[in-house]
Amino acid sequence: MVAYRLDLQEALSQIHNTFHVSQLRKCLTDESAVVSLGDIQVDESLNYIEKPVAILDRKTKALRNKEVRLVKVQWQHRKGSEWTWEPEEEMRDHYPNLFGSTDFEDEV
Repeated sequence: MVAYRLDLQEALSQIHNTFHVSQLRKCLTDESAVVSLGDIQVDESLNYIEKPVAILDRKTKALRNKEVRLVKVQWQHRKGSEWTWEPEEEMRDHYPNLFGSTDFEDEV
């Protein structure tokens, strides 16, 4: 097995510092892509916490026996895609504040 032990900053001391070579990629430093550690939030299990910023759109997906209402959610600090389609009911349960001024309830 080939693994590397990284010398991490003290602020990252809770993160395991040994990585298998398959998990590492060459990185060219891009100063504009640096995210401040103060902007990153993690939970007690050290999972990254993403916050939804806004609801961008809405659609209904027809399944065999029912229809599922989906909302297009813009996420803060998401790498790759900046938005995803999520079940509207779950988003209303977890983030009711997103539906205050942009309420799609009346649309069908």
